[in-house]
Amino acid sequence: MTERTLRDADTPIRILLVDDHTLFRRGLTALLSRDPGLQVVGDAADAGEAQRRAASLQPDIILLDNHLPGVSGIDALPALREAAPHASVLMLTISEDENDLAAALRAGACGYLLKTMEGEALASAIHRAMRGESVVASEMTGKLVAVYRQAAAAPPGDAPVAGCAADTAGNGALSPRETDILRGIARGDSNKQIARDLGIAETTVKIHVQHILRKLGVSSRVQVAVIAVERGLT
Repeated sequence: MTERTLRDADTPIRILLVDDHTLFRRGLTALLSRDPGLQVVGDAADAGEAQRRAASLQPDIILLDNHLPGVSGIDALPALREAAPHASVLMLTISEDENDLAAALRAGACGYLLKTMEGEALASAIHRAMRGESVVASEMTGKLVAVYRQAAAAPPGDAPVAGCAADTAGNGALSPRETDILRGIARGDSNKQIARDLGIAETTVKIHVQHILRKLGVSSRVQVAVIAVERGLT
């Protein structure tokens, strides 16, 4: 059982903000403080400071901008994951470029969010990330699938799109119902939407999703989408 699954449900999610704009960090801190389940425990303006703060604070979530002075957020990702191995790193950026999306996922980001999103949606995404769910901006869904298709078609030896903790995906066989749900996850559908499309209860979908994660040996819906592409189910 991991440290994350053992955390008290009443304990706020501890967040480190990494962005070179002071006003943005202050505004985001004030915005996230409206949610009692979230706590900004620190911030940083560049990659070096972010690495030091991540090591000392050991946050649950790191919200990381890509456009930092000196070293970009994506290039800083491996060092941040090493400094805080239990943290989920979520890119929070203005870039809608699919190359940035691919590079972030390869470097180990657990999500890719846009600064144009609403505050409530960001808070929801952070909570979902802590549950191991996909937190890729809806505007990036089509590009996400395209990136995964490119990775699946890449010649042997090319670096795959790894995502968060995607090092070891199992090859578990799925039932026909689980395969249907796998397709829905790859489309970016919510459990509610999948339940509506398949005519089953949302709680049933949640149970199937847990079975899919276990069978495939992964921990997030983003990784499930990768496998769906690899199996030609999108």
